Amino acid sequence: MTGLRERKKRQTRQHISDVATGLFLERGFDAVTVAEIAEAADVSVNTVYNYFPAKEDLFFDRATATIDRPARRVLERAPGQSAAEAVLGGLREDIVERTPWAGLSEGYAHFMRTAFASPALLHRMREMQLQMGQRLAQVLREEAGAAPDDRIPELIADHLILLQSSLMRAGGACLLNDVPPAQAAERMLKMLDDAEWLLSDRVLDYARRPAES
Repeated sequence: MTGLRERKKRQTRQHISDVATGLFLERGFDAVTVAEIAEAADVSVNTVYNYFPAKEDLFFDRATATIDRPARRVLERAPGQSAAEAVLGGLREDIVERTPWAGLSEGYAHFMRTAFASPALLHRMREMQLQMGQRLAQVLREEAGAAPDDRIPELIADHLILLQSSLMRAGGACLLNDVPPAQAAERMLKMLDDAEWLLSDRVLDYARRPAES
């Protein structure tokens, strides 16, 4: 059970993040200072930095979970399921259910416009994608029992993360062009079908978890 102190810390972190996001969306990321965020959230600047080491962390406040998501899906894959099937199946589920991870919620286009307008945030997105691929490759190597000099885990991880990134860009482009979320989801699912059809059996079968007897 989460203690009172921990709950208060989470509430404070969420409050600061919510205040910062509101200011970023209103004025742009680069125009807002950490001092202004602290004042608006009624906390000290040091408190902001205690929860968010960098200003970019205030915008991407779920970065850790986002980076870990594909790898976690591999670790939690069902008996008989391969690594690629777990990652692609999770993407499909996110799109169908329009979870926040799929970027298909109302108002997400404004969030994206704010991110694309800031060189610092664009750089952070590239860093997050790189870290996501590295984390996935690490898990693939462990789950497949691959040798240290085997490059297959990295190649498959790069392939899957690039596919995911392409899906997110396609969905984001739809929203930026005022395509309704439901229609954007349909386009993303069709793109996912096509991408999965193009994958080789080696990719689709890699690190398949043994089926239950």
